Amino acid sequence: MMKLAPICLFTYNRLDETQQTINHLKDNHLAEQSELFLFSDGPKNEVAKPKVEAVRSYLKTVTGFKKIHVKESEVNKGLASSIISGVSEVIEAYGRVIVMEDDLLTAPNFLDFMNQGLDIYKNDSEILSMSGYTMDLPSLPGEKDFYFGYRASSWGWATWIDRWQKIDWEVTDYDQFLNDRKRKRSFNRGGSDLSRMLKLQMAGELDSWAIRFCYHQFKHDLKTVYPTRSKLINIGFGEDATHTAGTKRFRTDMDTTNQRDFHFEKFDKMDATLVREFAQKFSIFNRALDKIRQLIS
Repeated sequence: MMKLAPICLFTYNRLDETQQTINHLKDNHLAEQSELFLFSDGPKNEVAKPKVEAVRSYLKTVTGFKKIHVKESEVNKGLASSIISGVSEVIEAYGRVIVMEDDLLTAPNFLDFMNQGLDIYKNDSEILSMSGYTMDLPSLPGEKDFYFGYRASSWGWATWIDRWQKIDWEVTDYDQFLNDRKRKRSFNRGGSDLSRMLKLQMAGELDSWAIRFCYHQFKHDLKTVYPTRSKLINIGFGEDATHTAGTKRFRTDMDTTNQRDFHFEKFDKMDATLVREFAQKFSIFNRALDKIRQLIS
């Protein structure tokens, strides 16, 4: 029998998005058989308290899962520290984990795809993570259920304890990387923004667990397994979003099929066309185009 991974859902102060995220997750075929860990970060200031408390009141009413654990932080950790500490806590107890944030709407087969992938690649050290999300790439193979990527996604992802515990969150070799142009170019095969984001992280101008996760992936030449049909969409990029209105490059269609059994294969080689199309989503041109759209919106 397949071992189902626990789900970690990280929340803060967005009640409406959190409710939508959990309602969609409850509609997953495997929801009632899955344990759910709900992490609530503490308010940044007095102004944030009412919204955080509203989310926490709602979290205490959630049903529809095998077991529900609500974990409230007394202080504001921020998303990066919340995810690193929360995932570490759960993965040490369960060996694997599915991770979500509070603005992701999942298809009913999201948990099927993630758990089957976690089971298939559990002993494959070349695979760092599973992703439930994919961008809309022109050359996605319709006859396959998956493809491989050089860059992990932070939207609805999963990993295993043996891979998670090896990550150097301090990026202790950054000085060597900083002076190696060849390695920077290689890192940016997953998107031209990667080395810049890592620089901002190390300068204290960005607080991201994801860029450090991606750097670890690059350093050890690991892969992420993506679905060819996205099992989720991000509602944080809708027209009403404060900071991301007008963003189009990450929009995708969610899987509407009834498929529950997926076929995976051991990594052989990267699809050069998909690698190029994936990286283009993060190109300077496309990033600039998004900024123009946001200004217009």
